[in-house]
Amino acid sequence: MSLTELPLVAPERRTSRFRPLKALHHFRKLVADKEDTEQVFHIIEAMKGKASHRQAWDFIASPQGQRFLVEAVDIPAMLDDHARWADCGPNSVAAHYIAFMKREGLSAAGLVAESNKWQPAHERPQDLTQWYFDRLRDTHDLFHVLTGYGRDALGEASLLAFSYQQNHNAGILFIAYAGARQIKKVTRTAAPLFDAIREGRALGRAAAKIAHQDIAALMAEDIDAARTRLNIGKPLAYHECLRILESEGILSEQLALGSAQAA
Repeated sequence: MSLTELPLVAPERRTSRFRPLKALHHFRKLVADKEDTEQVFHIIEAMKGKASHRQAWDFIASPQGQRFLVEAVDIPAMLDDHARWADCGPNSVAAHYIAFMKREGLSAAGLVAESNKWQPAHERPQDLTQWYFDRLRDTHDLFHVLTGYGRDALGEASLLAFSYQQNHNAGILFIAYAGARQIKKVTRTAAPLFDAIREGRALGRAAAKIAHQDIAALMAEDIDAARTRLNIGKPLAYHECLRILESEGILSEQLALGSAQAA
């Protein structure tokens, strides 16, 4: 069945599932092992509400959404085809994305695999709404590249705050604030961590929706031009927090270790 033949909402889909205690349970597991990203998907599902679904349906109904459905691009496969972007300039989004993924040892397919640990694709509702949620997942690392947030614990939390304003899933905002609280608990830092989270929200609110872009065209853009076009501001509070943490002898690489040791 092609994408355009799928229903907007499958009969088995539940559009409002606020279960904060379940989210807290999985957050504790994530604290114990930051690399256990399967827990993130559990939290997101436990807190997924109607706002996320309404945004999905509005985008699907839009001319741009309809075009992307017809094109049916496999975003993870496209992003992982690094040879495809060989002719892009050294300051292109593609060049920065590839450098980021190689440096971090990541792949778009790897994120899909983590998602499938939580719920195999064949067990998810087969509808256009799921296509949209998969699109949000598949563009996550592009968010890192375009915003400048790192993969340290504060960078991930700040990016999730940015992402919340892009997709309105309360589970993402829960992780963002809970993550900052955990860093504060472990490090006792004087850095204004919650300023970084609030800044992430403000930047995400002001920016155009990244997941709604033509991803192939975006990859070929100059990254500075893309940030200007999408109105993505600089995460100044986040970088100030990193500066303070470093001055306190806490390196960004240690934030994840501290979280695990505190569990």
